[in-house]
This record gives sequence, C-alpha cells and structure tokens, in this order.
Amino acid sequence: MLPRISRSRLIKRTAYTTFGLGAAYLADTELNASAVTRNLRTLWTCALISADYKLNFTPEHADRIPAIHQRVADRMYDLFTSNGGLYIKIGQAIGANAALMPAPFQQKFARLFDDAPQIPYPTIARVFQREFNKSPQELFAYFDEKAVASASVAQVHKARTWDGDWVAVKVQKPDVGRQTGYDLMAFRVVMWAFEKWVFDLPVYFAVDFISTHLRAELDFVAEASNAQRTASLVASEPRLVGKVHIPKVYPEYSTKRVLTAEWIDGVRLSDREALGRVVGEELPEKSGGMFADTAHEKKNGIPESMYNVKLKGGMRAIMHTMVELFSAQMFDWGFVHCDLHPGNIIIRARPGSSLSSKSSSTSVLRDPQLVLLDHGLYVTIRPTVKRQYASLWRALLTSDWDTIRNITESWGVGEAGLFASAVLMRPVKIGRANGSSSVEKADGDSNKELNAYEQSVRMKARLKRFLVDTDKMPKELIFLGRNMRIVQGNNQSLGSPVNRIKITAYWASRSLVTTHERSSLAWWRRFDAHEFWRDLLFRTAMFSLDVVFWVSKIRQRVRALLGLTNGGFEDELERSVRGFARSAFGVEVGPGAFEG
Repeated sequence: MLPRISRSRLIKRTAYTTFGLGAAYLADTELNASAVTRNLRTLWTCALISADYKLNFTPEHADRIPAIHQRVADRMYDLFTSNGGLYIKIGQAIGANAALMPAPFQQKFARLFDDAPQIPYPTIARVFQREFNKSPQELFAYFDEKAVASASVAQVHKARTWDGDWVAVKVQKPDVGRQTGYDLMAFRVVMWAFEKWVFDLPVYFAVDFISTHLRAELDFVAEASNAQRTASLVASEPRLVGKVHIPKVYPEYSTKRVLTAEWIDGVRLSDREALGRVVGEELPEKSGGMFADTAHEKKNGIPESMYNVKLKGGMRAIMHTMVELFSAQMFDWGFVHCDLHPGNIIIRARPGSSLSSKSSSTSVLRDPQLVLLDHGLYVTIRPTVKRQYASLWRALLTSDWDTIRNITESWGVGEAGLFASAVLMRPVKIGRANGSSSVEKADGDSNKELNAYEQSVRMKARLKRFLVDTDKMPKELIFLGRNMRIVQGNNQSLGSPVNRIKITAYWASRSLVTTHERSSLAWWRRFDAHEFWRDLLFRTAMFSLDVVFWVSKIRQRVRALLGLTNGGFEDELERSVRGFARSAFGVEVGPGAFEG
C-alpha cells in the first residue's frame, strides 16, 4: 500500500495532467480547429495500419490477408470521414485509383462522398464581416440563410444582388483554412512512411504536386480566375460555343474565401430520373459509373423553367458535348478542370435556342447546354506533355508501338505494354524486337491459382517495374487519369450513348494537325502536312473501332428487347479492365470498382 503522501501527490499529478490535457484539447478545438487532434488521429491510424501489415502480411498467414485489407480499408475510411475537410478530397483521389487495390478498398472508397453538415448562419455572417466588413444582408438585396448545398470545404447560399441578379454564393468554412497546413503536413509524413518503411512503393513523388493543387483549391480568387479563363476558351472554340456555359463570376462580391457566381437553374447530371424526363429517354435500370450508389445522388429535380421542355439530341448530345469539352481541355487548351463528377455538371435548355412545338404534347424542343461548375481544381499541362499525350492517344489506336515506347520511356515508365493496357483497357504486350503486339501474359503460370499474398506480391512487383523513374513522370497524368475514369463513368451510367474513345482520339489527332499554340497564324501556316498524313491513316484505322461500338449498341438494344441484363460499350470495356487486372496483377476487380 502506498504511503499517504504518495497517494496525495499521485492524485494531484493526475488532476494536473487531466486539467492540462483538457485545456490543451479545448484550446486546440476552439483556437486551432482541432488540427492537432485530427493529425494525432491520422498518425495513430497510420501506425495501426503499418503495424498490421508488418506483423500479419506474411506468406504463412496468406489466409488472413483479406481480413487485413478489410481492417485497413475500414480504418482509412473512418479516418477520412471523421477528419473531413481536405481528407475527403485526398480520399476521393485515392478512390479514383482504387481499381487495382484490394476489393475492400474498392468497396469503401466508392462510397466516399463529399457531403457535410452546413455550418450555422452566424458563422457565415462572421466570414462576411471579415471579408467585406458587411453582413450578407447589407451586401445583397436578399440572402438565404439556409445553404442549398454543403460540402467538406464550403457551402453554397442563394442570393440576389441589388441589380436584381440571382447568384450562388460559395462560402469557405472557417475551420478549413486553419486545418490545411496541418493536414498537408500529415499527408506528407504518412506518404513518406508508406514509401520508405511500410510498402516500399514509389508514392511520395506525387505529394508536392497534389498538395499544391489541393491548397490552390481553397483560394476562391484563383477559382474565379479559372472560371473566367475557361469561359474565354469556350467562347473561342466554335465546336463548343453555345453548347457549354461557364457561370459568370461577380468579382465585386468575391474574395479569397467567398465566391459569387451566376445562379443556374437546370438538372444535375447526377439526377438520373429528372434527366431522363427532360431528354425523353429511359435510362438503364442498373448501371455502373457514377450513379451506381443511388442513395447519394443529388436530386434537385426539374426546375420550373424546364417543366414543358424536351432537350434535343437526348443523352447522346449531352455526353458528346461533355467528352468534347474534356478533350479540348486536354489536347488544345492544356488547361483541365479536374473535378468533372456529375454533381458539378448541370444540364439546362440553351437560352435563346429556337423553340418548336410538338404536335402530340405541350412540350417544346430546346437545344441542351452543359453548365460546368466548381472551378477550384485545375491542372495546366505543359505544351510538350500535351503534344506527347495527344501523340500517345493516336499511337495507341494505330498500333504505333515505337511511338508508344519512346513516349513512355521519356516519362520514366518501365513497361510500355502495361501502360498501353491501362489506357486501352485490354491486355497488350509490345514486342521488343519488331514492335509487334500480343496478349499480355501474367508472370509465371497464368493458369495458377494465386493466394492473397501472392496476388499482392505480384501487383507490387509490376508496379515497381512500371514506375521506374518518377522524376521523369509528368505529374499531370495523375489528374488526367482520374478525369478519364470520371468521364467514362458518366458515359457508362447513361447507357454508353457515345463512343467516348473515338471522340477523344479524333480530338487528339486533330490537335496534332493544327496546334493551338499557333492559332493566331493563318490556317495554311498552321497546317502540318506530315501530321495531316498521319491523321489520315489514323482516321482509316478508327473505322474498326466504330464497327465495334455499333455492334455493341445493336447487342445492347437486342438484349433490352429480350428482357436480358443490359450493358453498353463502357460496360464491355470495364469487363476488359477486370480481366486485365486479373491476368496482369492477380487482382480481382469487382463490378463496383469504377463507381466513383
């Protein structure tokens, strides 16, 4: 039994320690937006993950590895959702590349949505007071105190200017700015530990690039500039004028933490039911892509201004415009919107488009217009990389293996065939001797059943051979690949109305014939005869892809008439991806891996 004086000291020390920890926690919560607490939670979670893999990921315990993956996926998901803010953005970036990760990661990260409770109006009013030295009611003729949408970083309110314009006011949540530095520091530490100690895979090389762009996403002045630049680029492209609209920005009502833009009434691409009604088409009952989890769809319905409107061209016109917009950003402008998820796209009737009454109903036909929102996350592609990427696309579809190998080697990619397989979504091996191609064989015995440990070891070995020199790899590819999968998901979820690969490839080839950098010159000075000849060969080769697409469409319609499970062109590509992952990596990719 302890002496009485020792017990007294112990009680005092316990009380002091408890008081000190409580005071520190309160100070962190009130003054530092819980930044320290959040990062301690991050470090603790990552320590548990590291220990779990180090102790249990062994050949002797191969049967336990699926349970390890499940525990790690649960811990990471809980960490991202508990911390919120930039952690949601980081989690979504991981989720967009989860196709080659174990099944539990695919399932968990497909459900990581950027929704968050809205902060109370008095907090919003304090933001306005700091930014404008005015209350929202003083700055606007009308300001709705209840947010119409709330995400992890900001929330949006509807307002009306003194000139009578309805606007959307995006307000950054105050805690986010205080948390950002700590969050990105923790991200850096964790990626370093995962590369150097836990997984021995090159993951740290992208930290600076990702951190810079995530930090830039919090600067609403930069977002306003991005929106204005994109609006100017759209206006200069005849193929997109009138088909795409970028909401007007109001600089006088905008600061680094408040962004005011034109209010848009329309139907969100994520609201499949409403979208089907305004285009007069029945969408697939079950689909992959962005809409597989219907519980999280943003369903704002059809606005009153579109009650008696039917949009011309149906889903095909909408998706064709979307793919062309993304292609123009990649191959012509080199300025790419990197958050093209369906919640950021609104479909409306084009203002001023011609009306024509339908004889059998009161609806009128209007041209559709795609409205692109949320311009915070953009990537600028260097001219050299832009031209290489366009050349790569054309080479992939014309089996120009020498060009593919030269480009991928200059990017520090060790296996050109693996890179080609990932882009084309079918197994391809580039011959070393004569440039011939063949179906990629898995390492070792392709017919051998692999256990979980062997699958993971194979995937790690292939990825290490793939990422040979990360210093050479263009970091822009991180976001371009993510966007490509998002666009694919949108097309897939709408029943694959367009041949996405053909549209993208044609735009790539055209950009090489007439370069955007020389657009101020006369057409005959911009014309490149050598590239024109290669473009002609490319168009001839593309005919076979068109045949495959239309065969897929016919099969899709026949199966629908027979009441069988339906699937479009993108669904067939997805099945090819799953087969490729199984043969090349030994990874079973579930049908939900491409949902978000």
